[in-house]
Amino acid sequence: MTTNPEDAPDHVAVVMAQWGDERPELDVSPLAVIGRLHRLGARLTEELVAVYGEFGLGEGEFDVMATLRRSGAPYELTPGALAAGTMVTSGAITKRVDRCVQQGWVTRRVSDQDGRGRVIALTPAGRALMDRAFEAHIANEHRLVGLLPADDRETLARILESWGRALD
Repeated sequence: MTTNPEDAPDHVAVVMAQWGDERPELDVSPLAVIGRLHRLGARLTEELVAVYGEFGLGEGEFDVMATLRRSGAPYELTPGALAAGTMVTSGAITKRVDRCVQQGWVTRRVSDQDGRGRVIALTPAGRALMDRAFEAHIANEHRLVGLLPADDRETLARILESWGRALD
């Protein structure tokens, strides 16, 4: 007799059952959502990073260049605006930008408006690379969300937006 792998408990269900045995007085039901989201997030990151790598980009470089590209012409931001757009610290931005500068994908220059400030800008080569990488990235995301029925995707998007707003 063969069993359907989809009928087998997933890792989180096994963990929940183990905690149920060890600490039956605790309600471990949040693991059903948070544990699965955590595992799914890690798995999705693997899938996304693999595509970035096809273009010689790491996750940080992709994030910096995508933020600059989607900001519109002239595709440049201050380090503070770049940090806000990527939601990482200014220290992390500095390291990411340094790697992009070394590759010739972005430049760092003194601001025209404030001689003390800096501006990070996509180079033409960086923009061309980002355009190709983003096309592959969005195709990959279509593939990944396409594993779910359309109704489930729409419902999940609404739930995640609502939960994110509640946490903010």
